[in-house]
Amino acid sequence: MSSESIGFLMGALVLVLLVLRVHIAISMLVAGGLGYALVAGIDPLFNYAKTMAFARYSMYDLSVVPLFLLMGNLASRGGLSRRLFQATNAFLGHYRGGVAMSAVGACAGFGAICGSSLATAATMGQVALPELRRYNYSPALATGALAAGGTLGILIPPSVVLVIYAVLAEQNVAAMFMAALVPGLLAMAGYMVAIAIYVRVSPGSGPAAPRMNWAQRWQTIREVWPIVLVFVTVIGGIYGGIFTPTEAAAIGTMATGALALITRELTLKGMLQAAFDTASATAMIFLILLGADLLNAFFALSQMPTATAEWVLGADLPPMLVLLMIVLIYLVLGCVMDSLSMILLTIPIFLPIVMGLDFWGLGPTDKAIWFGVLALMVVEIGLITPPVGMNLFIINSLAKDVPMKETYKGTIPFILSDLVRTGILMLVPGLSLWLVHMLN
Repeated sequence: MSSESIGFLMGALVLVLLVLRVHIAISMLVAGGLGYALVAGIDPLFNYAKTMAFARYSMYDLSVVPLFLLMGNLASRGGLSRRLFQATNAFLGHYRGGVAMSAVGACAGFGAICGSSLATAATMGQVALPELRRYNYSPALATGALAAGGTLGILIPPSVVLVIYAVLAEQNVAAMFMAALVPGLLAMAGYMVAIAIYVRVSPGSGPAAPRMNWAQRWQTIREVWPIVLVFVTVIGGIYGGIFTPTEAAAIGTMATGALALITRELTLKGMLQAAFDTASATAMIFLILLGADLLNAFFALSQMPTATAEWVLGADLPPMLVLLMIVLIYLVLGCVMDSLSMILLTIPIFLPIVMGLDFWGLGPTDKAIWFGVLALMVVEIGLITPPVGMNLFIINSLAKDVPMKETYKGTIPFILSDLVRTGILMLVPGLSLWLVHMLN
């Protein structure tokens, strides 16, 4: 059997193991180790394995991951999510569907200091769901809006998944954050438009809340401005070249923790729990990275990604058709895999294909950045598509009285919004690249 054939066989083995509910890290370690041994032998496998953990974990760029996770955990336990929701609700709540729009806006704001979709969905769900129920929002719209809004946690920088992509694609983390900002804001706007259309098609699904006076609005602004300052400091420092992403994450973590302590909403127990949750999530992500390293090393040894790229390029298909096929594959995988697993498993295969095609004369760096943002946008759709949309399960666990089918139904307008936005980004790469070019 040729090495390319073994490569395809091990790729299929990973998918089979995932279907059998084996953890993604173990699936990649098993398939990568078995394939490496079959192609090169057991001794070369052991020689590679003894250094791969140090080679991966000693990378400076990865230090940003636990810092952003800790910043998000401190924000979750420090009452910052509640302040963000109150501020957005003060200005949007009096419109039809306004409380749901406020939840989406607060998700975007929380995502700017969190970087995790699951944490954003869980935290904002706890804050906004009682308010949505108080104003008699339909269960479908309430849970659907919160599940979709949670995806903004990985679209609005800083994003943990973007950091992982930058490491895999050997791109600058700050440039990836710049590229994702405009598409992330476009996602937020698209979700709000979807809510506005929803409540007009179904008038009773999203009643308006009472209008707040300007004294109440200024009060919410006074409470939320320190959070805005943290975001401006972190993201502005990165974009302005003042901080590296790791330095910005450290400053943001300290500022978020200090803010939570000053407001007296973060206890010592909460701080310890935030540290424990960060360590647990970091260990999980790093174990997945280790599995991906072994699998990718085997793929490189087998030449399977190169053979796949050569076959696609040799077929002389239109570049946009190839890109559309990749997007469709991501949409299918999103029904059974989480976003990080999809990125780690597919980027070593899809990125060489994309880099070998011509898209409006984009250079290699621009192409890699654009494709990274596009891939991120597509994989986040998987967070709200059945049967394994993680955000759906998180929100449904908070709204135990809402049937899962209602939550599925509520996400349909947001999935349509995602598809429209993905199509726009495919056709207009400048949406993700203009800020990168302007600030460089």
